[in-house]
Amino acid sequence: MRQLSILIILTFTASFAKSQSLLSLDQLEKRLQSGRDTVYIINFWATWCAPCVKEIPSFEKFNKEHGLSEKVKVLLVSVDFISDRKIKVIPFVKKKQLKSEVFVLNEPDQQKYIDRIDKNWSGTIPATLFVKGKKRKFVESEFSYLALEKELQNFK
Repeated sequence: MRQLSILIILTFTASFAKSQSLLSLDQLEKRLQSGRDTVYIINFWATWCAPCVKEIPSFEKFNKEHGLSEKVKVLLVSVDFISDRKIKVIPFVKKKQLKSEVFVLNEPDQQKYIDRIDKNWSGTIPATLFVKGKKRKFVESEFSYLALEKELQNFK
């Protein structure tokens, strides 16, 4: 019984640690290229952004309802400072019990990553990038669950 408990704790710890990993744009691009038949919905958010925090339950519900049956994957990418990862992002994820994959963006130059994600991005969050293969759509606004549903249907 003790071995089983340790295994469960190690499994939970490993999956939780992975879910708040640092993520560079190069790593994100590799991930997107490896799943060409999957629609990736990448939400850029921060713990200090009220509209971002408000919309996260919509992404969580969307991931839960579409992630298993369809080839849809929600990635929540925090633009909080890397130094705030342990003191803000990880506690936020625990408190909200987020099930989607959560990453902290590991890019030092804000303007470079903004331009690389989308040339028209003003830098405002929340912002969401829809990707499937080479097809991309960037939306700079808050999403409700129904708006996500509609956007996915229009994107496919």
